Amino acid sequence: MTATNAHSAIAAVWRIESARLIAGLTRIVRDVGVAEDLAQDALVAALERWPESGVPENPGAWLMATAKNRGIDRLRRGKVLERKQEEIGHDLSTRPDLSAADFEAVLDEQEVGDDLLRLVFVSCHPVLSREARVALTLRLLGGLATDEIARAFLVPEATVAQRIVRAKRTLGKANVPFEVPQGDELAARLSSVLEVVYLVFNEGYSATGGDDWMRPALCAEALRLGRIIAELMPKEPEVHGLVALLEIQHSRTRARTGPTGEPVLLLDQNRARWDHLLIGRGLAALRRAEELGGTAGPYALQAAIAACHARARVAEDTDWVRIAVLYAQLAELAPSPVIELNRAVALGMAFGPAVGLAHANTLLEEPTLRGYHLLPGVRGDFLAKLGRPAEAREEFERAAGLTRNERERALLLGRAEACGQG
Repeated sequence: MTATNAHSAIAAVWRIESARLIAGLTRIVRDVGVAEDLAQDALVAALERWPESGVPENPGAWLMATAKNRGIDRLRRGKVLERKQEEIGHDLSTRPDLSAADFEAVLDEQEVGDDLLRLVFVSCHPVLSREARVALTLRLLGGLATDEIARAFLVPEATVAQRIVRAKRTLGKANVPFEVPQGDELAARLSSVLEVVYLVFNEGYSATGGDDWMRPALCAEALRLGRIIAELMPKEPEVHGLVALLEIQHSRTRARTGPTGEPVLLLDQNRARWDHLLIGRGLAALRRAEELGGTAGPYALQAAIAACHARARVAEDTDWVRIAVLYAQLAELAPSPVIELNRAVALGMAFGPAVGLAHANTLLEEPTLRGYHLLPGVRGDFLAKLGRPAEAREEFERAAGLTRNERERALLLGRAEACGQG
């Protein structure tokens, strides 16, 4: 095996196995930072040995065994003992003869899925900032390297590295337990977990900056994480609601860009290019959320809106009245100026551009939308449909000046130019 082939295989194995590896180790050392260090040690060992020896028949097991051995060495040297004396020190200090078999028995005493779920809740803990939660989740559960996360969110690599280091330090100082919360705390913590997955997907679906309209790899990673959580928490309706939303939204990926990467808006998309397998999975997840009594959850409501589009074979068949009703329910449940702007679009499509423009105009004094490019973009669309091209052009140009995405800027300037020609 060539070194290049070995490194490619190692990268693939790491992406698959790193989360369960770190999760299992975290339960032992009770420190996510130490657990990641052990996992990274195993990865380094693989990079050193596999190009010569070849990839093992069970590479995940090899990595786990190597990480366990490194963990035993660290424990015996007392480095982890010093940091976590109260949690694991007693057994180790009273049992200096602790063997590798003992260590493995502790590691394997519970299902891997339980460890993964604990790791999800740790990496998305509310004690961390939103940016730190996203970075740590992609690092620990997604297996992404620091530079990959930095490229995805268009921030310096050093910034991401600092967020991850600080996040692990914060978790350690706060003594965040490696456990799934129970009772009332579960709902609050679960909302943090789902928010992280939702944020990752949204950044991939509509990139806030850069040269690309979207970043499909981020969407795929968020969907993968959502599916994992749904498997680990099968009775939580909002988990299935989120997965339903992501499946349906991701189904449009191929149709959302043209031959040169230019954006293609929803009503102009070739629906034959939508992934109907993903749509089917999304609708099934939505039914599961409904069966569990989750129809009124924020993600289930958004999934129901996405389902209205997915069920329409052509744009003209879209049930905009139902979409407007769903947005009204969503606005009541989770009031937000952005939701109200989306509601304005639905009202305009259902009852005419004058109605939509009137609702959008109620948001003009909303402080949080003053720098939001989609507000003038939506108003420009309504003004163009109402036969007011000069005003529409001004709005499209204002929207183009606010967006940080080059593809979106080009789209908006093109629409402004079309208004001028009209």
